[in-house]
Amino acid sequence: MKIADLIAWFEEWANPAWQESWDNCGWQIEPGVLQEQARVLVCLTPTLAVMEEAIAYQKAGISVNLIFAHHPLIFNPPKSLCSGNPIAEMARLAFTHNIGIYTAHTNFDQVQDGTADVLAQILELEQVSPIVPTQAGLGYGRVGVLQPALVLQDLLTTIQSRLNPPSLIVSPTVDLQQKIDKVAVLGGSGASFISAVVKTGAQVYLTSDCKFHQFQESRDRGLILVDAGHYATERPACDRLVHKFRNLNLDWVQLSQQDEDFRLFVH
Repeated sequence: MKIADLIAWFEEWANPAWQESWDNCGWQIEPGVLQEQARVLVCLTPTLAVMEEAIAYQKAGISVNLIFAHHPLIFNPPKSLCSGNPIAEMARLAFTHNIGIYTAHTNFDQVQDGTADVLAQILELEQVSPIVPTQAGLGYGRVGVLQPALVLQDLLTTIQSRLNPPSLIVSPTVDLQQKIDKVAVLGGSGASFISAVVKTGAQVYLTSDCKFHQFQESRDRGLILVDAGHYATERPACDRLVHKFRNLNLDWVQLSQQDEDFRLFVH
């Protein structure tokens, strides 16, 4: 499959027109690769480490020509591109080595098998629906039912074992044996959705990047907030995307091994 055909297939599923006004989905850098057979490295964040990984594959004889990322490389238009600047270096290497960079962000968050939907599947939620619908069957976050219900301690253990975050930050609760049967999830920075989650009747909300007073707000509103970190809550959707691409019989597709969690926890 040519890169142009792969992108057309993807955009029919997760249209960039669905992105938020502040977002920057779609082509970040397209150095003239549209008619090449797609050989794709999928990542959460397009960094120099991921670019160097793609170049290393080229040197090993695998002509990687597309980095497909969830997070945009460029959020705001840069005022200059100078040597040593990370975006400038990414652009230089992209054109030098003929590697395109494409991003699917808030459009990918909304769709079936997108970031939130994959989290719901990992926790085996049933009767799933969006926390905030955006159009028929799509939307931000997912809320669903645990069948059978789990006590909170077992749910936390399940989250830890299946997402493998470096740590879990959880609302203070006096009862780890509380039965939980309704859970909301949203990969990445989801604290702004707390009010919407409360309206769903979910008892637990799994997301990331939550601040001190957002844990206070959740406690005061009877919601158990679980912060598993940005990387751990969104990386699984990248892995799922690799499997979807493989079903298209691409020449080559792989999940980046140089993708980074930008937080280091010191124990």
